[in-house]
Amino acid sequence: MGRREWDSTMAVARLLPRPGIRHGAKAKAPAKTQVIALANQKGGVAKTTTTLNLGVAFAEKGLRVLCIDLDPQGNLTMSQGMNPDTIERSMFDVMVHRAPITDVIETREVDLAVASIDLAGADMALSSQIGRERALQKAIEPVKQDYDYILIDTPPSLGLLTINAFVASTGVIVPVQTEYLSLRGLVQLENTLQMVRENLNPHVHIVGILPTMYDRRVTHSREADEILRENFGTLVFNTRIRKTIRYAEAPVQGSSIIAYEPDGEAAALYRDLAKEVLNGTSAREHA
Repeated sequence: MGRREWDSTMAVARLLPRPGIRHGAKAKAPAKTQVIALANQKGGVAKTTTTLNLGVAFAEKGLRVLCIDLDPQGNLTMSQGMNPDTIERSMFDVMVHRAPITDVIETREVDLAVASIDLAGADMALSSQIGRERALQKAIEPVKQDYDYILIDTPPSLGLLTINAFVASTGVIVPVQTEYLSLRGLVQLENTLQMVRENLNPHVHIVGILPTMYDRRVTHSREADEILRENFGTLVFNTRIRKTIRYAEAPVQGSSIIAYEPDGEAAALYRDLAKEVLNGTSAREHA
């Protein structure tokens, strides 16, 4: 796809604590709990990596964080050293059988509501239920006062689980791989968000768009990042999450990148992102 064709397409969008974790100065907690969904219907764009490491970066600042694994693949759960195949109760039980979310929260680097493969059947199980789009919203209500930030890792689709995340959220962070094909999905995601705003949650908004897998050595990656910024302006975070093998190594150890290599560039990037989210959410709200 050429740059001119892409620019035409994007015009539509304008309508749009664990050992090793360091605790710095305590950040000011938000006036009310911020619930943020990490969403993109394309897989492999670092949603899970961002959910965990942004959450741990918040925790470093003394904020109370809950991460929710809403992806049937259970990668967030695995990233904290747990096996989704051996978990007896998970977010499936919370979403479908209305189990208390406290029953599935495990404390690791942050509090984590775990997932299992059973979540793959949640869309079908919920489809016949009244109020199916609000199952997650109702589940987190009893614990919202216990956290400053709740981060939701969504599956790579715009199905009922992701819709639940949008309905429960105050904002959405969209990780986008810096390549043309990844950028195109932003229009579809914004259209879905608009429908949610019109019918279910008028307050949900895009907190920011996060360029991921950025490689400054590759022309294609740099150009995709430039196009993203030309079309979405200040909605795009200044932080670019760069490609590094460290992001693949850390989950093998059941660890965030911040605990795995606390002084590395990869950890520094997520600390930078945390600062942007903490400082810029209100500015982006009406962007």
